[in-house]
Formats: sequence, C-alpha cells, structure tokens
Amino acid sequence: MSRPFNFSAGPAAIPEEVLHQAANEMLNWGGSGMGVMEMSHRGKEFISIYETAEADLRELLAVPSNFHILFMQGGGLAENAIVPLNLSKGGAVDFVVTGSWSQKSHKEAGKYASNRLAASGAASNFTSVPDAASWALSKDAQYVHLCSNETIHGVEFQQLPDLKALGCDAPLVIDFSSNVASRALDWSRVGLAFGGAQKNIGPAGLTIVIVRDDLLGHALEICPSAFNYKTVADNQSMFNTPPTWGIYMAGLTFQWLKRQTEGALSGVAAMEVRNKAKAEFFYQYLDNSQLYVNKVDVAYRSRMNIPFFLRDESRNDAFLSGAKARGLLQLKGHKSVGGMRASLYNAMPIEGVQALVAYMQDFERTSA
Repeated sequence: MSRPFNFSAGPAAIPEEVLHQAANEMLNWGGSGMGVMEMSHRGKEFISIYETAEADLRELLAVPSNFHILFMQGGGLAENAIVPLNLSKGGAVDFVVTGSWSQKSHKEAGKYASNRLAASGAASNFTSVPDAASWALSKDAQYVHLCSNETIHGVEFQQLPDLKALGCDAPLVIDFSSNVASRALDWSRVGLAFGGAQKNIGPAGLTIVIVRDDLLGHALEICPSAFNYKTVADNQSMFNTPPTWGIYMAGLTFQWLKRQTEGALSGVAAMEVRNKAKAEFFYQYLDNSQLYVNKVDVAYRSRMNIPFFLRDESRNDAFLSGAKARGLLQLKGHKSVGGMRASLYNAMPIEGVQALVAYMQDFERTSA
C-alpha cells in the first residue's frame, strides 16, 4: 500500500528513502552496535555523522568559507531572541514584516533591542511585500531582519534585497525555515540565516544557523553561553549536547538531496527546478478554478506553502474529509487565517501535487 501524501507545513514530510534508512540503522548504526540516539556526541561515531552533515550542507547551499554553520536547538522562535542577543549590541534593529513569523520576530527583538518597523505588508493583509525602495531603513541599524518565506501567509521573496544598493550597510538576517534548500541563496546579500529543520530538512529539534565570521563575538552580556554564537562556533556546535538525532536525520536528508538530479543539475539546483514546476502546476489550476482562490500577489507567491480558500467555505469540512479519504493529509490552513494550505516541500513529489489537483477537480465538479 502506498503512503498518503502529507501536505503538513511542519513538522513536515521526510523523504521516504531517508525514513527507510533511519529505520534500518535504528538499532545498529554502521556496525557500531549502537543506535544514533544512544551514542556519545563526542564519540568518533557521532563526530563522523556531524562532520559529514556539516560538509554536505555547506556543499548543498554553497556556503562560503567565511561563514560558520551551527547546529543548535530551540527552533526559529528561539532564534527570534538569540539573534538580537548576539547581533543587536543593544541598539536599533530594522524589521521587514511580511506575515506571522516576521511579526513574532519583530515583537521578540523588542526585549533586547530597539525594534523598528522598516516596512510592513499589513495593509495588503500580508498578501504582498512593500517595494524595497520604500523601506524606511535606519542609518544606525545593527541588522535588518526578514522572513524569506512566510509559512502561514504564503509570501516568499523571489530575490533577497541588496541592502547596499538601498544605502544600508547593516547585515541582512533571514529566517529561511520554510524554504531552506529549496532554491539557491545569494550569500553576498546575507549576514546570517537561521531556520528550524522541521519543514524542509528533518524532524523538529534541530535549528540551523549560518553566520558570517565577522558577526561573531558581539553577544550581549546577558546572552546565555549556550546561545552565544561565538561559543557555539568555537566548540563546533558541541558546547552543550547537540540534538544528535536531528543532526543525523538532517545528514541523511542532505545525502538524499545530493542524489537528486534534473538533467545536468543536481542537489538544490535540481530541487529548485522541481519546486518551481510543482508550484506552477498548482497555481495554474487555482487561477483557473471557479471554486478555489489564492489571494497572494503573483510576484510574491510562495513555492513552498500555498494557502487557498474555497469560495463557498461551508464546504470546507467536506473538502477536508474527502481529501483524507483520498490519502491527501494535513491540508487545513493555519487557525489564524483559515482556509486551506498545501505545503510543497522538497519531499513532496510532483505525483502528490497531481493527486491533489485531481481530487480538487473532482470536488469542484460535484460542488457545481
């Protein structure tokens, strides 16, 4: 029996190959006689898992040598505090708010810095992003924060802003939790990127932070040692016991990503081609439907998280019940916005999107 297609926004689907490999190695990793969850994080077995995962992630994302890759805990929400504790110097921080997650980041930073609103998509109900030329960036900002893909509202930056071209010398901080490893990233425009692993990389529990070397060593005195980026970097992410199982599972996913190909492309480049095709296929159906609607500005539509609404919302429960019966899971939208949401992360094959559209077509016909 084939597995259902899981459209959850996170924790999200993990590639089936990865799950099978983890199951096969559960009791005995690499002939060690131990499962990964039983290993010392300082033993040679786990050190090899960690080093391979870090090297594979650096290769996949083309992370420059002047950036540290940190494996931490606490998820994106914790980073909303950890970033200003490390980078704000207690001064001003600018935020571009484009949805629920950047709203949370903006609010949390106010505990540790002067959080300023440089731009907001609230006027469009977070269905678009204000033009970068209109952003009110501060001269004294220690950094500028944005969420590259808003999981709830379905808004994604198709290109990161060039802050220098906007007259701003501050480093750009991005929350890339829900589109990491789904498309190429221009590191020349980024000072720090962070994200929880539970959407596109692996199980909940692991947080990835990729930070430029010159941004280390500026933490506020109140910053806990385990959250000080320099301390974490100096100790190769092992100042405290790291999330070993999460790192292992992420490492398996990185290896899976490296095996993926589309023509001459491989890795993230191949996934970007697939993700673009999946999203275009789904949006094309939505745009030609009489029953469903997506409200996001076409220029900022997410490839990863696609919210949509039934024009007749009295049919919502019937839609979800029928979807579940067809093996299409976790399509209910976030409680804060309602409607439906299909998350098309790397692990979602095109066949899953085709199955969803086929069901939606059938449901639309019976609702006419």
